[in-house]
Parts: sequence; C-alpha cells; structure tokens
Amino acid sequence: MSATRGRHVEVTQASGYWVGRFAAMASPCEVLCEAPNRAQALALTKIAAAEAWRIEDRFSRYRAGNVIDRINTAAGAAVSVDAETAQLIDFSRTLYELSHGKFDVTSGVLRRVWVFDGSDNIPDAAAVQSVMPYVGWQRVSWQSPTLQMPAGMQIDLGGIGKEYAVDRAAELLRQASDLSCLVNLGGDLVVTRQPRFRDCWSVGIESTAAQVSLPASLLKLKVGALATSGDARRYLLKGKRRYSHILDPKTGWPVPNAPRSVTVAADTCTQAGMLSTLAMLEGDAAEAFLAAQGVQYWCDRGSEFVLDV
Repeated sequence: MSATRGRHVEVTQASGYWVGRFAAMASPCEVLCEAPNRAQALALTKIAAAEAWRIEDRFSRYRAGNVIDRINTAAGAAVSVDAETAQLIDFSRTLYELSHGKFDVTSGVLRRVWVFDGSDNIPDAAAVQSVMPYVGWQRVSWQSPTLQMPAGMQIDLGGIGKEYAVDRAAELLRQASDLSCLVNLGGDLVVTRQPRFRDCWSVGIESTAAQVSLPASLLKLKVGALATSGDARRYLLKGKRRYSHILDPKTGWPVPNAPRSVTVAADTCTQAGMLSTLAMLEGDAAEAFLAAQGVQYWCDRGSEFVLDV
C-alpha cells in the first residue's frame, strides 16, 4: 500500500474551537485550535499532519527504502545517516545508558516471536531465546554519523518516534501562528500556547480501574505535554495472567509487575514519553522512579489508580 494513499485531513467545528483530524503512525490524530475560521484551522492541521507523515515515512520500520530500512537490511555493513537520524540515535543511546540497558532500540526483533493481539499465544522459552542473539545495543558500533551492527540485528525508533513527531509538529505550529493549539498523536500531546478564550484544554486519561470516575481522570492542561505508555490495547492473556507488550530486552520477556499504563506531564512530549517508558520498564518500582524525577504522573495498575499532582 502506498504511504500516501488514504491520507487526508478533515476539520469540524466544536464549541468555541476547531478540531482537525487525520491518521498517522497507526493512530488517530487531532489538532484542536482556537482558530477564527475553518480555513485557518485547516491550514494549521495540514502543517501538523504533514510533519507527522514526514517523520512516519522517514523513520517507520514498515517503510521500504527509508533510513531505518537501509540500516536494517545492511547485513552487517556500515551505514552513514543524516543529522536528524543521528540525533535520534544519540537520544536512543542516552536512554539505553540511563535505563541500564532496559530501553534498547534493537529489541524490536522480539516481535518475531511476540505478537500482542489479545490472544493466549505465549511463545515458548526456546523461541524467545532464538532471537536474543540479535538483541543488545552493546553489539552496535555507533560513531556518528556511522552505524554498524551484526547481520540479522535491527533498530526500531518507534519507542521515541511519536513523541518526537508531536514536538516537531507543535514547534511548526508555534512558528506559524500565535493561536493556542493542542496536538494529539494517538494520546501523546502538546499544548503549544496558553489558550486565550478558555482557561485550559481538558484532557482525559483512560483508566482500567473500575472505581475511577471520569472527573478524577480529566486533566486541565494550559501548556506543556503529556505522554502515556501502557498495554491497554497490546497484550496477551493466558488464564488469569496478563502479559504486557513492554518487554525486557535483557530477558526477552514482559517486564514483571509493570503498571497497566503511566502518563507523565513534562515540558516536551519527548521528555514525557521518555519518563513514562522508563517507568514502565521499572516494573513494580515505577512509582518510586517517577517520584524521584519530581514530575507529575498518573499510574494505573488496573485495580489502583495513583495520581501524583
């Protein structure tokens, strides 16, 4: 299927603002803005959509011929990359170091044996072990702008790509307009400026905890970013045990005792996404990790919903 087929933007009017909608990165996306008319709302939405699609085409592991495909099909040869790709690889290496190896962009090959489709198809230990020789950033040679890794290994920037796209789209909207816009790519979002015609933008956090009422999970965001990591839609279930799609690259198995989801507020979506992902990788120590960062967070463990505001 062509990367451009089916791509379009639509804009509708809400109560006192406009909502632009499009799809990118396998996610529903929105731009809420205080535009005075449909034409301006459409123009702003197109800016955000174009940037999201650019980043998707450039860095998606599903796009043939892009820089990620060139790296993943290099069969052990060295590949030189452009400055933007080098920046993202540098950031990935930093996350690897900060997480003591728990965040690893080479771990995407584990999807060969793990398919998180809600079924009970748990791979056996031998299948998981068969792909572990292809996991491990320590096996990668990275001297910017040149990357080289053993044949069979791959990198996947999906763990940081969507948050990066949110921040890039938000920055382009700030340059294009002084209007307040909320950029939402599949639940990761940024408010570009403080609204003029309302106190804030209202943002809901989806919860799996039955006792949490809607008002308790409705946030008021004036400016800044939110990012969420979790397994609400990607998991396996066998018996009474739920297997999260958050995998430990050191073992090849889901992180034990990970929260159902973690949402973090920060200045940028990249920062929020980094902290929410690292918290999920901490498993039962997620809350302690987030508390040590001094950030606002919302941690959902299914039967318990913790808000640190």
